[in-house]
Amino acid sequence: MSTARILVVDDDPQARDLLQRLLGTLGTVTQAADPKRAAERLAEGPFDLVMTDMAMPEPGDGLKVLQAVKTHLPDTPVIVVTAFGNIEGALDSIQQGAFDYLAKPFDVDAILRVARRALEQKRLVEENRSLRQQVERTSLVLVGRSPALLEVYKHVARAAASHVPVLITGETGTGKEMVARALHKRSPRAGGPFIPVDCGAITESLMESELFGHAKGSFTGASGARRGVFEEASGGTLFLDEIGDVGMKVQSQLLRVLQEGEIRRVGESIPVKVDVRVVAATNKDLKARVAEGHFREDLLYRLDVVHLHLPPLRERREDVPALVEHFAARHARGGVRPVVTPEAMTRLTGYDWPGNVRQLENVVARALALNVTGVLGPQDFPEPIGDATQKLTGLAGDMPSLAELSRRYAAHVLQHVGGNKSEAARLLDVDRKTLYKLLESEGGAES
Repeated sequence: MSTARILVVDDDPQARDLLQRLLGTLGTVTQAADPKRAAERLAEGPFDLVMTDMAMPEPGDGLKVLQAVKTHLPDTPVIVVTAFGNIEGALDSIQQGAFDYLAKPFDVDAILRVARRALEQKRLVEENRSLRQQVERTSLVLVGRSPALLEVYKHVARAAASHVPVLITGETGTGKEMVARALHKRSPRAGGPFIPVDCGAITESLMESELFGHAKGSFTGASGARRGVFEEASGGTLFLDEIGDVGMKVQSQLLRVLQEGEIRRVGESIPVKVDVRVVAATNKDLKARVAEGHFREDLLYRLDVVHLHLPPLRERREDVPALVEHFAARHARGGVRPVVTPEAMTRLTGYDWPGNVRQLENVVARALALNVTGVLGPQDFPEPIGDATQKLTGLAGDMPSLAELSRRYAAHVLQHVGGNKSEAARLLDVDRKTLYKLLESEGGAES
């Protein structure tokens, strides 16, 4: 972690100097004598921690400093310090977002302990935001390098620049919406809206209004006019998931929209022009639906200009390890990536995954939610993915003990922080002595 920037606000110069000496061991300290000067410092640049006195002469007090921090640097923790220690001030500061509240005279150990905890929270907030942004970026990239998925990559890249309709097929949970979002983000329409509609979750009676909107009084309950998703998505992409569940009446209206580029709201006769790229998806065999008389053949031809097929996970098992790592990073706690043992990865790769990528993510998220060690083994996954025999026998050769799992995780965290034992101990919420014991348990001392 880079050197922390800390702002100390107090009208007492001796108190400011004392806090600067104490907090100087944690980073670079800047002083401000009152809330006005504090606001000026906050506007000049970012701070990782602000420590402010509560009672100061006009123009303001510690709560005013707290408000300024929340305005300029909402993620920066604020510690409020006062000589009065009144419960009202404590409640006010905490309710308005202070990280903690300490009373004078200064308890050196308490000041440093709380400051370290506040800086750690700031670091974790930034790491989590960075992780979320990374996940958001990578979620627009299909995870995996199997030949089947590489073909999908190529088609996404080629189709993104055009405006023609795209039909995405594949089993439930294969990631059809993710592909649709990737198409949108790489298209000239990326600045416009992306609106997903689950056609399978909307009744036939409401589908027409949902897609095309309605006029006031056009049906019972239509107390006002409403725009449909085609108008809402104008200039962007409309993703129609489970298109095979749409009824015949709405199918004919969809065909007209694709042919003419205009819609008619329910209860109105005047057409409305729309500029929308339609991406549809289904887990059904639409050709079979056409043969059965449940889907219009001309609509299928209009939708299926570009066809993208997502293979099930059981047909691209080589992508499972990358997906597991991807989801482990997404659902990690505390910013430390969990460890998946080779035995567990072998079982995850060998499973057929009837629910595909969605099921895999749910299984990884569940395992991480219930696991306290950070090391995921076969016993962390439900049957038949995990090993029932291993769970029942508990043989040391088949399943590591809790002490061994703790040792592995402690070693993993230590490696994550570049060998910094103090930082590792803070992340594990233990002292250095306990950290040494963890590293030495069932595996020899960790140098």
